[in-house]
Amino acid sequence: LQSVLKNFSGHLPVNGVLATYMGKLPGWEHCLEFEYGDTDCLTAELSELYSYTEEPEFALNRACFEEDFRTQGSVWTELDVAEQKAYVMRLLDALEVTNRDRRLKVARAILYLAQGVFDECDTEEDVLHWSRHNIFLLHGMGTFTALLELLSMEIDNNQACSTAVRKPAISLADSTELRVLLSIMYLMVEMVRSEAEDNKPEWRTARETFKAELGSPLYNGEPFALLLFTMVTKFCSMNAPHFPMKKVLLLLWKTILFTLGGFEELQELKVRGRERLNLPPLPEDSIKVVRSMRAASPPASAVELIEQQQQQKRGRRSRRVPLVKQDSLDTYGERDPFKNDEARDEEEDGDDVDGAIEGEVDPLDRDTIIQPPPPPPPLPLQLCPPSERLSFPKGLPWAPKVREKDIEHFLETSRNKFIGFTLGSDTETLVGLPRPIHESVKTLKQHKYISIAEVQIKREEELQQCPLTLGEEEVEDTPIEILYQGMLPNLSQYVIALLKLLLAAAPTSKAKTDSINILADVLPEEMPITVLQSMKLGVDVNRHKEIIVKAISALLLLLLKHFKLNHIYQFEYISQHLVFANCIPLILKFFNQNIMSYISAKNSICALDFPHCVVYEMPELTAESLESGDSTQFCWRNLFSCINLLRILNKLTKWKHSRTMMLVVFKSAPILKRALKVKQAMMQLYVLKLLKIQTKYLGRQWRKSNMKTMSAIYQKVRHRLNDDWAYGNDIDARPWDFQAEECALRESIERFNNRRYDKSPGGEFAPVDNCLQSVLGQRVELPEDFHYSYEMWLEREVFSQPIQWDELLQAQ
Repeated sequence: LQSVLKNFSGHLPVNGVLATYMGKLPGWEHCLEFEYGDTDCLTAELSELYSYTEEPEFALNRACFEEDFRTQGSVWTELDVAEQKAYVMRLLDALEVTNRDRRLKVARAILYLAQGVFDECDTEEDVLHWSRHNIFLLHGMGTFTALLELLSMEIDNNQACSTAVRKPAISLADSTELRVLLSIMYLMVEMVRSEAEDNKPEWRTARETFKAELGSPLYNGEPFALLLFTMVTKFCSMNAPHFPMKKVLLLLWKTILFTLGGFEELQELKVRGRERLNLPPLPEDSIKVVRSMRAASPPASAVELIEQQQQQKRGRRSRRVPLVKQDSLDTYGERDPFKNDEARDEEEDGDDVDGAIEGEVDPLDRDTIIQPPPPPPPLPLQLCPPSERLSFPKGLPWAPKVREKDIEHFLETSRNKFIGFTLGSDTETLVGLPRPIHESVKTLKQHKYISIAEVQIKREEELQQCPLTLGEEEVEDTPIEILYQGMLPNLSQYVIALLKLLLAAAPTSKAKTDSINILADVLPEEMPITVLQSMKLGVDVNRHKEIIVKAISALLLLLLKHFKLNHIYQFEYISQHLVFANCIPLILKFFNQNIMSYISAKNSICALDFPHCVVYEMPELTAESLESGDSTQFCWRNLFSCINLLRILNKLTKWKHSRTMMLVVFKSAPILKRALKVKQAMMQLYVLKLLKIQTKYLGRQWRKSNMKTMSAIYQKVRHRLNDDWAYGNDIDARPWDFQAEECALRESIERFNNRRYDKSPGGEFAPVDNCLQSVLGQRVELPEDFHYSYEMWLEREVFSQPIQWDELLQAQ
């Protein structure tokens, strides 16, 4: 490469040469093959519903079904649809019996049908096919409504709750009925929600019907999701410690995902919402842009790893490879003039982290996921194909954006400088300003972006100022609007409960005696007695916590995104509750760990995952097989959870100076910088966004010592044309009143909620009767005991009290 550049005469495509050369360096081609989406594959989502300690119950479900079905004298898969419907109807009738044990057996038989009658199947595909067929059959017969009634009975079962509260140790057996019901309902929601190649036309109709039912207030006057939120709050208040929280959270997440829609549906809703408000179309599809981004590599220690490998092979210390050391975010391979400062800064950052282990090599400085191969020699210039030379990314991935207030601020500063006065919010008058300012304003207006939130805020201000002339706002009863109205009275309780569960499931949390027990639905009745059983339970517990984190992070992100699209103040309301409940330090606490080890955790046993465990012969488990885990490079659910939590943190802090300062106060920069070691483009993007918004507050020395991070922010994060994030020259001159900022926002939210949702008759604009005769002539309903005591009251309060006429006159 040096010889090529030395002979460069101005005619060679140097970008193509650099791209070709760096494409051959170790680590560049070894990014994580992770595709971010709404969910993992269907089999993975189904397997996470069951704990490994629930494995014996698969055979119990089959036995309950066969015991009841043997009167038919045939095989389920050989019956025609009419016979299957008749049998399902008989099962639903049996669910209404008063005998609790009999009801449980019938529910297990229904669960076996929902699980795909696996004893009659030879492959996992057959199990999924019959599970889908049976679930649409069950849905058409009204099974979900029957299960919902039983679930409500179990939730209100005070005897079971009081028994669980008194028990010193709660196990899997305490939640048997709830687990069976929730498993059937989860399978129904997940199977109906997911598309498949063998979809029938009537199934599409059933899917839309089921989606509308779950999102509408058909169940006791509220959406189904609110019942599950109630279970979460009841569990976290210690009133029902036997509730199987993992299944409740998974079902709640999938219900919200099904009724409201995932990320692609959100993008479509955003496009339609902008069209409805006559706003310009989006400059790009964010989902496509993020998926096409490439992770920054190679890792910072790639050359050292190669040297170590060569030293081990030769048995002696070798000289350094004559290559320029590549930083983990150094796209162009240039040497950092502040490398010594950066190394010193990394040492200082390490001191700020509480979880650092003394005397141990930082595991983030060695690639725990991928060991890169030795680098091949660089290709000669004449061997570089034209496609490789032209494939180097040109330009930036995002179109720049400018807000209306940014243009106003720019013009205000320019007018003060050149003509000595301002014109308020006028962005059209440019009289007296020099030609470069005209060109600047033209460029800013070309990239001006008006968001749906800005239009909603402006509309809300108009409604508050002119409530009588504009009249009442017409609000469409969409599923997200119905959900917000139902959540509004107890929103703070729901948010606190979810964050309590997230804290209990975080790997960095310490076990406390007063913390909630989230392991009630994973611990067996008899604790393990062998080493193998203990190892299996340890894997199961860790997997259980990971699944809870996955469900909560995905649920909170979906709620934030849907509320923001529906109305900005609904989003701000739940955001404030999250911030006041310490969500920001909780997420930072989550990332204050060896994030590479968390991403590559192997807390799964493939042989025990459903539906593999019910189709194939169970192999003999050994301690070695449990330690080795599966062969994947990373854990999908853990990487998914990390990205979700980073996106939540971005949404909470965007355009909020007080919350950005919380990131600075909690020393998030070193924690976030360590997360950049994960070679996944989407995760790196959201980490860089969080670093960008606080860069101006971290000081000049930090920016000088982290030039590679600054370059990565420039390359990957969207630009705001007049945002001085990289300099922060006027930070000291801007005294932010953070408390006033949050209070003003809270006041706007309360006005919005009162105007739209407070339907009390004694409102602010209720008509007032000023006629004395009509007021005195109104009939007032008095309590019954008033007739017996009003004479005594008159004597005591009126007749026996002397009238002070002088005081009355003075008061007038």
